[in-house]
Amino acid sequence: MSKIYVTGLGPGAADQMTIRARKVLEKCPVIIGYTVYIDLIREEFPDKTFLSTPMRKETDRCRMAFAEAQKGQDVAMVCSGDAGVYGMAGLICEVGKDYPDVGIEIVPGITAASGGAAVLGAPLMHDFAVISLSDLLTPWEKIERRVRAAAEADFVICIYNPASKKRADYLKKACEMILEFRRPETVCGIVRNIGRDGESYEIMSLEKLRDTQVDMFTTVFIGNSNTMELNGRMVTPRGYKDV
Repeated sequence: MSKIYVTGLGPGAADQMTIRARKVLEKCPVIIGYTVYIDLIREEFPDKTFLSTPMRKETDRCRMAFAEAQKGQDVAMVCSGDAGVYGMAGLICEVGKDYPDVGIEIVPGITAASGGAAVLGAPLMHDFAVISLSDLLTPWEKIERRVRAAAEADFVICIYNPASKKRADYLKKACEMILEFRRPETVCGIVRNIGRDGESYEIMSLEKLRDTQVDMFTTVFIGNSNTMELNGRMVTPRGYKDV
């Protein structure tokens, strides 16, 4: 039985791809993905057949993968970060019900939450919530409820897709909701282009974050009531020294 390997590439740098993911890409003759992600790996695997679709053609991309697998060849469906975190794993499983003769295997990768946390220091050492501010697939009203619930529960909050041209003020809106429950001086951090050229980060207060310009290549970390800045690092203590 041929198989589709839904593979997380990690944040972008070749050395942040897992060994298992690399072995899958070496094994599969066909690699399929969003155009931007294909461009990240094309030069490393020049002997492969690459197929891609633009954004918002995710279902077409999945059916393309199954069509290739039905020809009897293994296929790697690639995503940035982790395939199971805002990636293609779920949709492949949904579409896969129509292709019982094709196997599916999910290959995890380093997601932006863990990759960005490592750049900042240790912001995710205690309970945290990951929330996407993209309302393309989730109504904004539901996103608002999730942001407020996470803020009230004192989770560290990691925000994906914080802004775009059409959603330029969404992070500001989220910060204003969080400020209903958190101090303005709450320690926060942003990381741009995790694992890619131009990677940068900044640690700041929640009040400053509210008015900071970000984009889709930025991951945002909002600390809980105990998060602190230590020697230029964002750290959320777990409480080990008190045990």
